[in-house]
Amino acid sequence: MTEQIGTRLTGVRLVALLELSKGALVLLAGFGLLTLLHKDLGLAAEELVRLLHLNPASHMPRIFIDAAEKLTDARLWMLAALALGYALVRVVEASGLWLRKAWAEWFGALAGGVYIPFELYELARQVTWLRLFVLAVNLLVVGVLALELWRRRQARPL
Repeated sequence: MTEQIGTRLTGVRLVALLELSKGALVLLAGFGLLTLLHKDLGLAAEELVRLLHLNPASHMPRIFIDAAEKLTDARLWMLAALALGYALVRVVEASGLWLRKAWAEWFGALAGGVYIPFELYELARQVTWLRLFVLAVNLLVVGVLALELWRRRQARPL
């Protein structure tokens, strides 16, 4: 019985570490956005396109350059703030999972489950290893959390 509880705890804690990692990665990206303040992003995007030996006049590079030109300092601050908000949600979720809180298991299972139809749609459009990997990881996360919630419910006295 103790071994089973330890295995369940390990699964939930691995999910907690994954969520914490996602939050940290997005937080770093948010800080990265702040390094772009007061820069000519259109010019930087054009230089990047040329560095990659792409034609700046072709369709996809042009979309990238146009989007970069529209990024103002205010929008960069807004994106960085959104990244901070997302990171905080992930840290709170990871903390709740680490401490075995039922609310965090519910939140994680529902938040992960929301993406599954979109991942299946993308996979139906084109099968790639990355899409398969993302779907598999998400199904595993949702499965671990749903199983823990089910076991928690079974252990509760009627």
